[in-house]
Amino acid sequence: MFAVAAIALLVTLALVLVRSILGPTVFDRTLAANTVGTVAVMLLAVIGFLLGRPEFLDLAIIYGLLNVIGTIAVLKFFRYGDLGDPGNGDTEGKTTEGRT
Repeated sequence: MFAVAAIALLVTLALVLVRSILGPTVFDRTLAANTVGTVAVMLLAVIGFLLGRPEFLDLAIIYGLLNVIGTIAVLKFFRYGDLGDPGNGDTEGKTTEGRT
């Protein structure tokens, strides 16, 4: 039963990869990339169960968390053009008086 689930996940992964290449917008491609990460998490969990290695579930959880953070970073980059403060110390509302 789990072998059938693993094969279904691999087919889903192939379809999502095609969608990520042929997506009409950046956001469609980002959604497809996020789906690839989700399918990879499920595939890791199924393979870990098939091989009798429960530590694969820990790896799947970590990969899922990294997938969420990476997707948020990519979407923020495409929306705002950068990932945040460049760190040069100049911010709005602060004065530079008294600096030498």
